[in-house]
Amino acid sequence: MMNVLLFGATGMVGQGVLRECLLADDVARVVTIGRRASGVQHPKLREIVQSDLLDYRALEDELRDIDACFFCLGMSSIGKDEADYVRVTFDITLAAARALVRANPRAKFVYVSGAGADSTGGGPRMWARVRGRTENALLAMPFASVCVFRPGVIQPLYGARSKTPLYHLFYVAFAPLFPLLRLLIPKQVSSTASIGKAMLEIARHGAPKAILDTPDINEVANGAMNGDVRAA
Repeated sequence: MMNVLLFGATGMVGQGVLRECLLADDVARVVTIGRRASGVQHPKLREIVQSDLLDYRALEDELRDIDACFFCLGMSSIGKDEADYVRVTFDITLAAARALVRANPRAKFVYVSGAGADSTGGGPRMWARVRGRTENALLAMPFASVCVFRPGVIQPLYGARSKTPLYHLFYVAFAPLFPLLRLLIPKQVSSTASIGKAMLEIARHGAPKAILDTPDINEVANGAMNGDVRAA
């Protein structure tokens, strides 16, 4: 049985991941940390609401029994300057990861980045550089394993919705087209459910490699690798 820590449970991806964790028979407990409660009620769920996502000293006891951390917290770069984007994307992510690795280096860490993230740090797109820098810092940390997800187009399922108004409008408008997109560009389309299922498979069996793009995420979620999945 696993104890899972989830960041970003109120976001679109996090909503889908939370649902899959609560449905999984081998997940004993789900602890969420965020600025707002998800509103979900479940006997396996413990929600921790705190305004300061840079300081986890008071939560060390909560972190010691965590088997896997699914980090889905993030923000859109639309209309944001680099300092704000770095604070949320890099600073908050690394603060949480450092606190967890101190409390329990045996944990597995899965981070949701994005397709096009720039691991070199030298590209022209601000968000891609910051995402790549965050990925690199996480991959260097002494967890049992670290896996980075780089999803492309994500289909929200089972009521999951984006908190970003522009993105929400996009998903509503394009909802009827997702079946067509899956036929035309299957390697670029995943879903909130697939991301959650893939995270759980990696927590159980390990990841086939450190960075997973959409086809890899879908393959793991579909169980194609099952027992053959091993940590990178």
